[in-house]
Amino acid sequence: MKKALIFLILLVLCGMFFLADLVLGSFYIPFGELFESHNSIYYEILCNFRFPKAITAIVTGAAISLSGLLMQTLFRNPLAGPYVLGVSSGAGLGVAIYILASSFVPTMLLQSGWGLVIAAIVGASFVLSLVLLVSFRVKNAVSLLLIGLMFGQIAGAIVSLLQSVSDPDSLKLYITWTFGDLSAVSWKYMQVMSPIVIIGFLLAFSIQKPLDGLLLGENYAKGLGVSISKTRLIIIVSITLLAGSITAFTGPIAFIGIAVPHIARGIFRTSSHRVLIPATMLVGAVLLLMCDIITQLPSHTPLPINAVSAVIGAPIIIWIILKNRSRA
Repeated sequence: MKKALIFLILLVLCGMFFLADLVLGSFYIPFGELFESHNSIYYEILCNFRFPKAITAIVTGAAISLSGLLMQTLFRNPLAGPYVLGVSSGAGLGVAIYILASSFVPTMLLQSGWGLVIAAIVGASFVLSLVLLVSFRVKNAVSLLLIGLMFGQIAGAIVSLLQSVSDPDSLKLYITWTFGDLSAVSWKYMQVMSPIVIIGFLLAFSIQKPLDGLLLGENYAKGLGVSISKTRLIIIVSITLLAGSITAFTGPIAFIGIAVPHIARGIFRTSSHRVLIPATMLVGAVLLLMCDIITQLPSHTPLPINAVSAVIGAPIIIWIILKNRSRA
């Protein structure tokens, strides 16, 4: 009963922040105009900009947070995040190569906006495919974590080399992408992103019991009849779909994936994934909506969503480290 009440409160908060995200911004829209908008300017801003941005915040917060929970369960590491396996670095590598080679890309692709998205998806998929191949040969989760980090470092190093030889305009475009941008996802992009994310959600929900078993250790999980290799494969595929697609469409969103699972555990005081999966998704949606509202507070130029999420998420991670150190 208590958990149901907490879920209800979080749903109410999500609804409140969603409405606040619609009315607040550089151009204030009266609350009453949300439901009966006779002003063509209000209607245009709401339908073509703020509604898709607010929905993207919900989907992104839920997807990044859930992929973080899956990572922390797989590696039994409280500081594991969705980008540890090289999602962000791979996407960044794809975008960096695309921007540097922009003069060879058809003009129509550049103007459509699909170029960055396709490049990010290809880059993230390439790095995660390498990790997936390695996962069939590496049985130890910690070794897989280290290999994922090394792939990410290699991709990051190549990005640095590309940045050093790129022109100022291309470099500015790449840096802007790294800030993250929820408003970049239009209705057109959402039709592609949403099905991919939904499949990732369904995969995560399908392995709730095996995830509980992994928390007790791989040997204990095997004793319970859990197929470690199959569960690991489903987790990696789910993370690829969730974090990879989100990063491709919005750019990297920092710290949400690491911090939110801990917030959900602290609120619900449980390690059961039957509760944690929906709880993490809901808390992530609420937190990223709040971050998006904060980015709109300046009246002239919106703040980068990646910077705001880092400011909120980093203190939580520091608290986690200090808390674990005090227990040691």
